[in-house]
This record gives sequence, structure tokens and C-alpha cells, in this order.
Amino acid sequence: MADGRCLAFRLGVPESTIYHLPSTIHHLPSAAPPLLLGSHLDTVIDAGKYDGALGVLIAIAALEITGPLDFPVHVLGFSDEEGVRFHATYLGSRACVGRLDDGMLAIRDANGVSLGEALERDGWQDGATELFYDECSSRGYVEVHIEQGRVLEEAGEAVCGVSAICGQSRLVITLTGQVDHAGTTPMDLRRDALAGAAEYVLAAERLARSEADLVATVGKLDVKPGASNAIPGEVRFTLDFRHPDDECRESLLDQLKAEFASIAKERQLELAVDLVQSNAAVPCDPALTESLLDAAEAPTGHRRLLASGAGHDAVMMATAMPVAMLFVRCRAGLSHHPDEHASPEDIRVALEVLVDFLHQYSSSAFASATSAPSRFVPPSP
Repeated sequence: MADGRCLAFRLGVPESTIYHLPSTIHHLPSAAPPLLLGSHLDTVIDAGKYDGALGVLIAIAALEITGPLDFPVHVLGFSDEEGVRFHATYLGSRACVGRLDDGMLAIRDANGVSLGEALERDGWQDGATELFYDECSSRGYVEVHIEQGRVLEEAGEAVCGVSAICGQSRLVITLTGQVDHAGTTPMDLRRDALAGAAEYVLAAERLARSEADLVATVGKLDVKPGASNAIPGEVRFTLDFRHPDDECRESLLDQLKAEFASIAKERQLELAVDLVQSNAAVPCDPALTESLLDAAEAPTGHRRLLASGAGHDAVMMATAMPVAMLFVRCRAGLSHHPDEHASPEDIRVALEVLVDFLHQYSSSAFASATSAPSRFVPPSP
């Protein structure tokens, strides 16, 4: 497994720790690359039943309706997309495209068991076959997934296409002022780190509200000394910054950091900004996406595109092939929650779209392709 490959299983065979292949529909000569459909089968603790699993089941249902096509289709059900056990995401899809390297195999769960050890003990089953996709061995990957947001519900629409999976910058920002007595220090002599942080939070919100597709979140603040009668001398907080266009995200982040520096100077605070994570945006393939929108327009009358603020297995699959996604409306936008729900009516629309997409794909020039036309190449660390 050091080369990052994984094992595939037919429907009815016990599942792999990493991922399993519920079914291969309509065998063609091995030279014909397959179109891949699917999503993940795991979820977070105390979550709902639609996140991920819907994409696997709807793919199987669509192929039951279409019957044999003139190209092979693989339906994939990945495990550990969420990273619950090993706190590393996309493990199933990562293995599928050869990116489960020695460093990933060395990560450990809460009990000290490494991923490699878990795979040696539980991951390999008799009768399994090795499966690996690269740039030349597939036509592309299409994933149906609940939106995990409220845009479609607000718009009154059942489904939409996905333009891209947002790039993300995650920062830790530290503001240092002066701890002083809350009762004896006049307001004009204060170097209040928390008041400065409050300005930062509002500046991030203001910028995100003014820029389409940008979302910015301050999710955690650590205030010191944390006493009710002391002026805060240090605040450490996180900033999550997402946009579907990397160049735009980086430009807007530079703009925000310049405003942060101005606030710090005005308030006589020391500012430290640490970038702790940066993930590139993953654009969805234009041709596959247009075909999905063509299929969606007939039952819905719309060709809406949304950027995905959440990560999906399509992120990892895009390193080896073109990808596309279809979002399905979910009630109140709830996800990672026991009340997560997609209505049977909306699922029926999504199924109709996927079936029509497969028929269109079968009759289009796509079906004659023998290799992936484009792929996402992540930046070097």
C-alpha cells in the first residue's frame, strides 16, 4: 500500500477500511476508461443520513434505470472523507488516486493505532482486487451531494450545478496590547486587544458581505487574562477565509490584512498573522458541468451554479481527472446534524438529472474519449 493504491470490492463483499466499489456496471474491454460516480459513505458523529451516502445510492439507482450504456461506469463509495477517526480528510478518495503516501499511513487515531496498522489488520479482505485511477484511466468523476447550505431553499430550487470547490485560507491572528485595571485606566489610555479584535471581526464580515462568493468566519477567540476586571492584553483568534477563485481570495486577504495592520497601528497594538493552512480552489470541469446543467434545465427550468464552500471527495479525484458535482436542496440547510433531510421529491429531480446526463454523455463526444481531458494540479507545499 506504500504506493497509495487501494482495494476494490464488489457489492455484497465486506467493506474495506479505505473504500469500496459497490458495483461495476456494463463491462467493456479494459481499454475503455470508465466514468466514475459516487461519494462517501462515512459521516460525522451524530449526523444525518444524506451527506455522502445519497451520492452513492443515487448513482446505483440511475444505472438501474439507464441499463447498459456504451461506456463503463464505476460507482464508488469512499470511507473516511470526514476524517473522524484519523483527523485527515479524503482517505478513501486519496487512496483511489495514489495519494495515500507513507506520511498519511503513519498518522494515528486516538488509541495510537496508525492508519497503516489499521489497514494491515482490517483493510485487506480475501477476494479484493487492486484499483487505481490516474490521468489516463478514467473519463471523469461526477458526484451528487446535498448542498449543506440554504441557497437552494431560499431560491425555491431542487438542484444546481457546482462551479468550483472553494479555496481556503486559515489564519491564526494574535493581537497584543496592555493588561490594565478595568476601573482605573481611562478609555483614551487603553491598549485593549479585545476591542481591536472586535474591529477585526467586523472588518472581515464587512469585506465578505461586499464581495460575491467570499465567506469569512472568526470561529474561535482566546482572550487573556480573561478576568472581568482586567483589560484584555492579548487576543488570539482564527480566521477562515474561502473563495472559489484563488487569485481573488489572495488579493482580498491581502486587502484585509492591510486593514488589520491599520487598526493595530491606530490602537497601538502588536499584530502577528500566521497562515496555518492554505488549500487551492478546485474548479469543476466546464464540459461536464455544462452537460449537468443541460440535464437540470429540463425538469427545473434553471441553470444555477453555486460554489461549494465545503470540501468533497471531488477535491482529491480532481488531481487525476475532470470532476463535476450536482447539489441537492436540503431542508433548512442542515447538515452534520440528525435532522439533515433531502425530500423524496428533490431526490427524484436529482435522479432524473443524473439519468439524463448519463444518456447525453453516452451519445456525446465524451463517450469516445480515452483519457481525461483536464485535471486539477494542486500547488506544491
